[in-house]
Order: sequence, then structure tokens, then C-alpha cells
Amino acid sequence: MASFVIEGGHRLTGDIIPQGAKNEALQVICAVLLSSEPVRIKNIPDISDINNQIKLLEDIGVQVTRNSKGDYTFCAKEVNLEYIQSEDYLTRCSKLRGSVMLIGPMLARFGCAKMAKPGGDKIGRRRLDTHFLGIQRLGAHFDYDVNRGVFNIQAEKLVGTDMLLDEASVTGTANIIMAAVMAEGVTTIYNAACEPYIQQLCRMLNAMGAKITGIASNLLRVEGVKTLHGTTHTILPDMIEVGSFIGMAAMVGDGVRIKNVSYDNLGIIPYTFGRLGIKIVKDGDDLFIPRHDHYEIESFLDGSFMTLSDAPWPGLTPDLLSVLLVVATQAKGTVLIHQKMFESRLFFVDKLIDMGAQIILCDPHRAVVVGHDHQIRLRGGRMSSPDIRAGIALLIAAMSAEGVSRISNIEQIDRGYENIEARLTALGASIKRVEE
Repeated sequence: MASFVIEGGHRLTGDIIPQGAKNEALQVICAVLLSSEPVRIKNIPDISDINNQIKLLEDIGVQVTRNSKGDYTFCAKEVNLEYIQSEDYLTRCSKLRGSVMLIGPMLARFGCAKMAKPGGDKIGRRRLDTHFLGIQRLGAHFDYDVNRGVFNIQAEKLVGTDMLLDEASVTGTANIIMAAVMAEGVTTIYNAACEPYIQQLCRMLNAMGAKITGIASNLLRVEGVKTLHGTTHTILPDMIEVGSFIGMAAMVGDGVRIKNVSYDNLGIIPYTFGRLGIKIVKDGDDLFIPRHDHYEIESFLDGSFMTLSDAPWPGLTPDLLSVLLVVATQAKGTVLIHQKMFESRLFFVDKLIDMGAQIILCDPHRAVVVGHDHQIRLRGGRMSSPDIRAGIALLIAAMSAEGVSRISNIEQIDRGYENIEARLTALGASIKRVEE
């Protein structure tokens, strides 16, 4: 176990480049199983969730070649189906949320898959119904061993069909797309997720020979093909990391430039920070965040106080609400943070309250933040990171706080942010990793 020791109050200045998108990487890495030919993927982030996913593919039998930092070639010519039946495989799946996206490509190419209930962030119930209902519609059959927490999925033949997803699940949509690309006939997916991650997956699959139309909309049409070939794909910058850096720069920056952000794929993120009073200067494909000694939360047109809530794309990603909440603690004004998708994601606010933040946790989904307007600084303290996004939010709070803070369980942060302490230290932060 490791911790971060953070000395607050150090101002950040300079340039920083976001890593490749974690959520996209988890999808496109699974998609390499759909072809027996080499697939090269660039800009893969060096984070524990991705590294564990790559290691799992290696153990399945995928040949993995590291060409350079973040640049890998995968060849799934020989896949060990016996290992997929093993207890070791199931145990590892149970510790990795992204393992669920192996189901679609395994079914499409091999007609079978086995999966333990996947792990990941403890942010409330994260059901898999959308995955299995969609895959069932394509002709797969599954049974669930309640005692072992294991899913067994079989499909003699997948056949295209029309389906309406019960929710616009990103991973559910990805799994269904990967199953449908080699199904017989045409699959139409209504209420599909359309996040940039899904768009990128579809573009990569089309480059491999798939026939997917409707990309960037919530209505996808997938015409099945018999085989897919190799390709080269580059992962987008991580929009969650870009948003995290905007929050850091607003709280403790002396002028920070976030480079190569793929602005057109950030959606509503810059606008949402703007509603908190954060000034963002777009310079080509870079974002410059000037020093903010004061920023004021907007009100709605009728004078009521601001509400920020998550929603499926093109709405606000739930992964940034924790960061926005921390930024609001030093704004002038009041904002309601409404986390609709996960019922446990706001429980980290008790740690911010201990640091001196004025927050009312109304229920598992809503928190009211009354900003200090920089009149009162947060206090350093001891805390533990409950999940990836709460972890980075607590790190931002500690960087802005008075005194020294210690954050334990930083393995959660490592799951989503590449070498974060070194990258922020290069900007002027004081963060040390210590082993416990």
C-alpha cells in the first residue's frame, strides 16, 4: 500500500499533456480479439487498469509487442480457450472492470465466453443487464452461477436484430457492437451510447473491415461481416484527465497550458467549468487556464442557484462531478451537484467537510456546495481514496489546502492517472509517494 504526502499551497505553472483515454483504451484493446491479424494501437496510457488488461490478453494467448511507450501491437491469432475456463482467469476478471468487454469479441469470434462478476470502483451498483440483454437479442444464451459469481455465455450463431437498450451504457454498447460486427445480418441499436470512446471504437472496427453507420448518434446500424483484418489506431487524449487538469489549474494554478486536448471531443466540459466562473482560453488545440484568485458561480436566468448534473453524452460525464465539486468549494456562490448515475460516488465529501469545506450532503445523489470565495482555505488532513475520480478530487483539494495532507489507497488513483505525482511535481506541486 502507498500514500501521497502533499504539501498544499504550491502554485502550478507550465505545460502538461494529457494521457491517452483510459475508457477508450479498455474497449479497443478488447476489440483486438476480433481479428487474427496484427492490430497496432498508439497512445495507450501507462496505468494499472490498462496494464492489467493487456496482461490478461497475454495470458489468454494474444501476442503483445511493445513498439515504444504507449505503442503496442496485438495479434490474437492463437487464443487459449482452455485458460478462459480456468479459476485463475475468473479470479483476475473479478478484479478488473474492463474484463466485461471481453464478452462481445469472444462470442463473435469463438462462440463462447466466461466471466466472473467484474471489479472496479466501489461507487454503487453497476449492473450488467444492458450487456446481457443485448447479447441475448443477438442469439446468445447465458447462465449465472450465483454462488461463484460466474457468467457462462454460449452462442452457436449470432444473428442481427433490432434492439432498444434499457440504458445508454457505454460498456454495454461497446460489448454489443463488438458482438454484432460479425453476426449474420443487420443489427440496429437504439439508445446507444455515443461518447467519443464509442465513436473511436466504431471507427477502429470500420478500419478493420466492419460496416457500422450512425457513428456519433444514438442510433447505430451494424451490418455483420465474416472476418475482420488488422489496422492501426490512435487513442484520443483522456477528456477526464483534461477536466481534472482544468480543475487543478483553477484551484492552484499560476497559468497552466493543457496541450493537445482534442477540443472537439471535450463536449460540454469547458462550458461546465465556465459555469463555475473558470476562464478557459482556447489556443489551437491547447487550453490555457490563467490564475484564478476569484471565480463566481453563475445563476440560472430566473435567479435560482446553479445545478450541475451528469447525463449520457453529449451531457456531462459523471467522472468529472467529483472534480467540479472540489473546484466549487473555493468559488463565490452556491451550486447543487446532482450525481444521478451512481449512488455512492458523493460519499467522499465527508473528507472535504473535515478539511473545512461547506457542503451539505442531501442524499446519496445530491450535495450542495457553498463556496468560500478563497476567504477560507481548506485544511490539510488524512484521508483515503475510495475510487479513481474521488481520489483525484481529494488530491486537488490537498494541493490547495493549508498544511500537509496524506492520501492513502492511492492505488485507486494509479488505476486512472499515469505517473500523476511526477507530472504535477514538474508543474510545481509538492507530492511525494511513500510506502506504508
